[in-house]
Amino acid sequence: MRHGAAAARCAGHPAGPADGVEGPIESRVPGFRVYRVHPRVASGWWLYVSSGCWAATQEHGHGLEFFLAAPRDDWQNLESMTMNAYYHCGPASQRLDVGHTVPIGRPWRDDSRCDHYLVTLPYPFGPDFEICEWGTGAHARILWLLPITKAEKDFRRTSGLEALESLLEEHTINPVDPGRASVV
Repeated sequence: MRHGAAAARCAGHPAGPADGVEGPIESRVPGFRVYRVHPRVASGWWLYVSSGCWAATQEHGHGLEFFLAAPRDDWQNLESMTMNAYYHCGPASQRLDVGHTVPIGRPWRDDSRCDHYLVTLPYPFGPDFEICEWGTGAHARILWLLPITKAEKDFRRTSGLEALESLLEEHTINPVDPGRASVV
């Protein structure tokens, strides 16, 4: 994906590229970057948008990038984006898509109960944010890494993605609140 194309979807917000965290990411995603998008207001969301996953994994001009919303700017967000990109851009059997879950390996933030990401549609931003196309017919689909709890992950496995997303919506969760309770 052209560097910054996904971050450009957040027009009006200050944004800038940052390298991912140190590690083997360059071996799978050459030139990998994370765009940090600043909130417009102090209480707003920080967005972290990957750049490079599309180029590393696209097939016939179609591929994925990811974003993470967070309550504050922190290196752990860069780490999460880098780990997710490294995993996704590994063997084809590891490709992520809507409905998949990814273990974080630690609490998402602070002492959060959320310790997994649910790969889902970018509901807060709508379908215009989801697809980033350019003139050649190629496009990147931008998916959300939504922090969830292990109980929510297990519920998704047994009851399905739609059932989990319905519960999350019914409980009107704040997706950037590290202290939010599990909906199951």
